[in-house]
Amino acid sequence: MKKFLALALASVMAVSLVACGSTNADTNAESSVAATTTAAATESGSEEPGLKIAIVSSPSGVDDGSFNQDNYNGVLKFIEENPNATVTPIREETGDSAAAVQAVADVVADYDVIVCCGFQFAGIGNLAQENPDTKFILIDSWPTIDGTEVTADQVIDNVYAAYYAEQESGFYAGMAAALSTTTGKVAVVNGIAYPSNVNYQYGFECGVKYVNGTEGMNVEVVELPSYAGTDVTGANVGGNYVGNFSDEATGKVLGNALIAEGVDILFVAAGGSGNGVFTAAKEADGVKVIGCDVDQYDDGANGDSNIVLTSGLKVMHDTVYNVLNEVKDGSFKGANVTLTAADDATGFVSEEGRCQLTAEAIEKINAAQALLKEGKIVPAANFNGVTPETFTW
Repeated sequence: MKKFLALALASVMAVSLVACGSTNADTNAESSVAATTTAAATESGSEEPGLKIAIVSSPSGVDDGSFNQDNYNGVLKFIEENPNATVTPIREETGDSAAAVQAVADVVADYDVIVCCGFQFAGIGNLAQENPDTKFILIDSWPTIDGTEVTADQVIDNVYAAYYAEQESGFYAGMAAALSTTTGKVAVVNGIAYPSNVNYQYGFECGVKYVNGTEGMNVEVVELPSYAGTDVTGANVGGNYVGNFSDEATGKVLGNALIAEGVDILFVAAGGSGNGVFTAAKEADGVKVIGCDVDQYDDGANGDSNIVLTSGLKVMHDTVYNVLNEVKDGSFKGANVTLTAADDATGFVSEEGRCQLTAEAIEKINAAQALLKEGKIVPAANFNGVTPETFTW
């Protein structure tokens, strides 16, 4: 399945892997932030050169308030501690997989480390082999060589590649929704049925199923057949898919359609399209959303209130920060990893003032999270052999 998945992904014209959008995005930020970080290095007064880092992102850029920005924050944290290092954000504006790899190829000779945000960059495998002096941090994919995804032990020495178990964060979101709904109807909204989005969807459905089974509840996950997703293998995965990651108008239409069905909590994993879902929730009465990838509480501000219940987290900034430190201290090693709850790479927002979960709900999700870390709960994912229908615990 891995080989087939890689070939399928290679044929997909990836528009973006940003799971959630932000109403605060400014697509012109790249040049200014690059100048700022370069100036910081100059002002430090040290003549010892630091790492030259590039971060190549999807069209929404490094200030999207979500996927790309979380990766970028890992770079900024590293530079804060190593002011001689510099970063240049590069926005690949099409989202096309071939164009994404070309964007990296155009700058590969100029940087010590290149952070690649999204599975549309999977094709850097051959490029990395041709440029062994440059280190690559590939987020949300393993590299492909000649169009075929590498296996776990087929490591490219200068590529650290990470998948994440989005189904775990989706599971927490599903539990949060099921424990908090007042109408008994919840839903997840996705962008395109790429593996990471299907993982979020399936995890959410499993989280609701778990609460129904353990709490004696009967919460319904609402799906609109006209918005069902088709994954990279051509399989119908159901769900509610906008169809891309940058269509706020359709996101709002879909959000309103679900709200009209009685849904009062929406888990939004739809990139820029998700901004439309947020808007629909803000204009409705008594509807909340669950953010994803990062803490989106600030995006939920709605006058004197806030529509964000919590957010499902994918902790990419720590990955980027830690690997940059390994490059700096000479301990870097290529790897193909899948990061999970056991690595503290997935989670949910429970801090006071950043979520609206009850203490009881937080306690129950924390208990389930401990079981995930122990491997006693395994939510369904696009390609782990478990489906929401077969999920059990």
